[in-house]
Amino acid sequence: MTDTILITGASAGLGAQFARALAKKPVTLVLTARRTDRLAALATELGQRPGVTVHVVSADLGKPEGVKALLEGIADRGLSIDTLVNNAGYGALGDFAESDLGAQTGMIDLNVRALVTLTHALLPPMLARGRGAVLNIASTAAFQPGPYMAVYYATKAFVLHFSEALHEEVKARGITVTALCPGPTRTEFAEVAGMAETPLFTRFASDSEQVVRDGLAALDRGQAVMVSGLLNRVTAASTRVTPRSVLRRAVARLQSGRR
Repeated sequence: MTDTILITGASAGLGAQFARALAKKPVTLVLTARRTDRLAALATELGQRPGVTVHVVSADLGKPEGVKALLEGIADRGLSIDTLVNNAGYGALGDFAESDLGAQTGMIDLNVRALVTLTHALLPPMLARGRGAVLNIASTAAFQPGPYMAVYYATKAFVLHFSEALHEEVKARGITVTALCPGPTRTEFAEVAGMAETPLFTRFASDSEQVVRDGLAALDRGQAVMVSGLLNRVTAASTRVTPRSVLRRAVARLQSGRR
């Protein structure tokens, strides 16, 4: 029996890379995002692989009705999700006071509310079966405050702590919950967030393929937290001993372009 895996934000970036990596062996994939054309193209590509079945459920998870439509689409197909990859999310660079409030609250809706809602819906059936996994895409942003991306960093801190707490709650019941914390990664995220030309991405970005390999390996090991990349692991560890005021100023300089 093949596993059934739901990947959110699967139309591009890490989501598409997760789908390609997971489709290297027989699997049933459920791909969701807003861009139906991209999902359909990816489904056609992966559906040609031996033993791979792909279902596309287009949904805007930033809206409650989008999450509801996704869950109904899964139920209508008679599918039971064995692994949930909560990848959908976005960021936005800029001064909070001057930003569009809808973009900021939408970030909370997608990065946090949708992730919590999907996990709450799909975790109980996993527990009933005594097996399952949840991979939540957090970020190295989770380890410190992020001036000029205040809401994004805060949402990723939520994802990290939420994931660690759930990991402890369910690890003895056959379920793995893992928080994957990549640093800057070469995907569409940087362009959408307006960060493509910031030092974080021009100097420190990692390949998405390595991030995906690290995340899936950590999930297989039952690891609570995976920080992808040696430099990122060192940086994340350093936040435990570096004064918060220093961290704030360092991130502000990197993201504002100031010296």
